[in-house]
Amino acid sequence: MNFDLDTDQLDAAAGAEQFFSGQASPAQARAALEEGPVAPGRRALADIGFTGITVAESAGGAGGSLLDLAVVAEQAGRVLAGPSLVTAARAAVLLADHPELAQALADGSRAFAVVDGDRPALDAVGADTFLALVDGDLVVGGGAVVTGQPMDATRGLGVVTPTDTRVLTPDAGALWARARDVALVALAAEDLGTAGRAVEVGVAYAKERHAFGRPIGSYQAVKHSLVDAWVGVEQLRSLVWWAAWAADRAPEELPLAAASVAAFAAETLERAAETCIQVHGGIGFTWEHDAHLYWRRAKVDRLVLGDAAGHHDVVAGLVLAGALS
Repeated sequence: MNFDLDTDQLDAAAGAEQFFSGQASPAQARAALEEGPVAPGRRALADIGFTGITVAESAGGAGGSLLDLAVVAEQAGRVLAGPSLVTAARAAVLLADHPELAQALADGSRAFAVVDGDRPALDAVGADTFLALVDGDLVVGGGAVVTGQPMDATRGLGVVTPTDTRVLTPDAGALWARARDVALVALAAEDLGTAGRAVEVGVAYAKERHAFGRPIGSYQAVKHSLVDAWVGVEQLRSLVWWAAWAADRAPEELPLAAASVAAFAAETLERAAETCIQVHGGIGFTWEHDAHLYWRRAKVDRLVLGDAAGHHDVVAGLVLAGALS
């Protein structure tokens, strides 16, 4: 079976790279920590069509696959863009049978966030429409958002108390579970981009920084740590493509794939970000350098939809139940 990206997906990735590199940057992510705007912002993402990638064409979206979204999300992760395409991917699943709301997601006329109980919700800051699972039913409504000092302001985290809710889909447990699995894959795709960029930044510095007359990248301790981080990124890439493919082509594999890629993404991004800081030495700890921004993203993303230990537990349970038989 061929798991390579097709020509359209490669073109989409190239277009997304051009868009995000012109609209967002680590410098803007740093500014957002000081109450600056999150870039590129909801409107720009909707205008270019990224929030509607997986929304049905009949509802004004592109009708694409999760893999189509994943290649775009990777490019978003490289520049620490916000809001997250994770929310768009998850909401598209939850709203598939509600075309008016799905269209509002695609065209950006509503700003959605998905609420997991009392856990801080991704993209809650600036959202006006909240989706939640209450007593097994999918509900939609407004919400009161409480925020704190953000570790990564581009994630827009906030604790949400839903208000004025109405039931959209009764008995929506299975739908909610699938949407969460899709969200985990999209999050891993963004983390793939962030981890890859952190490694690139570390490698570039290891080539230009000299110590004792040699580039520091020539020393085993430095180059081995960078290689280990790079290997993790490439392994994560394979997992992301498999999990995204499974969402559309082998849905019975999605729960295992989503939990696997979520656990590995959390660990891979954290290792890449920490390696980037260590390679840079003292300058890597400064506010002005980008290294801490990748570390901030790693620390937020490893918890935003459950921690790595929880995802490993899911993998173990599924395997013991015969998921690989």
